[in-house]
Amino acid sequence: QVGHDLHNQADRKWKWLGRDVKIVDGTTTSMPDTLANQKEYPQSKSQKEGIGFPPARIVAISSQSTGGFLDFAIGPNSGKKTGEHALLRELLHNFKPGDVCLGDQYYCSYFLIAELLNRKVDAVFPLHASRTFDPNSGLVIGEGDHITEWKKPKQPDWMSKEEYLKVNESITVRETNIGNNTVIVSTFLNSKKVTKEDIKELYNSRWNIETDLFSLKEVFNMGVLRCNSPEMIRKEISIHLLAYNLVRTVMAQAAKLNNKKPRAISFMGAKQNIIAFNIHFQ
Repeated sequence: QVGHDLHNQADRKWKWLGRDVKIVDGTTTSMPDTLANQKEYPQSKSQKEGIGFPPARIVAISSQSTGGFLDFAIGPNSGKKTGEHALLRELLHNFKPGDVCLGDQYYCSYFLIAELLNRKVDAVFPLHASRTFDPNSGLVIGEGDHITEWKKPKQPDWMSKEEYLKVNESITVRETNIGNNTVIVSTFLNSKKVTKEDIKELYNSRWNIETDLFSLKEVFNMGVLRCNSPEMIRKEISIHLLAYNLVRTVMAQAAKLNNKKPRAISFMGAKQNIIAFNIHFQ
């Protein structure tokens, strides 16, 4: 709730073209080797029993404008229906019409983009390595920039027949080469409203969630969790996110007072200043 409140109060100048951008990414963490943790988050079968720690996969959504985390999902690090896509599907209710979903090439999936379009959410992902970019196909709207149609792939194992039949038979996307052999797939079909440079600027901001997760795991020491049961593990992650978002809230307040962007302020420096002021006034 703190993260959503912060995101909803973001200054328009902090946003990309005035749009609410939400960045998705995944990471992993480990926890104490208890029977309860091992049962819900089993270690890799390649590891010998008794010498590993239960690993968990986390997918999180971060606000591009404020850096606050909006939600997370946690699951085992391996096995069926435990990948980042499966966890992200648990979080799609966080996206509202008009939002922009930004992620890495792992999320460049026909079914995810189709689902986002149904929710009236725009998508921006690098082209997946399994797809070929042909700049001369479809409707060419600029150099290395064209609009093309994707056909619905075969039904994936994780999707029911009923769900599959509801998915559109095709989707229209834009493929834009922004240089350095990087092709961005987006749903921004109007090149006058959203230019090639706009897309490049937006994609370059995707790295922010990498530093957000780094701050969460390293600055707040969430890389190795400490609780002995799955229920407490989820609470521990939530408390880390709450503390992180409270720091981000102070950073946003300071940024607004000084006509800056929250992303221009050092998270580590902000945390150290908050602790120093707290000690000073005790």
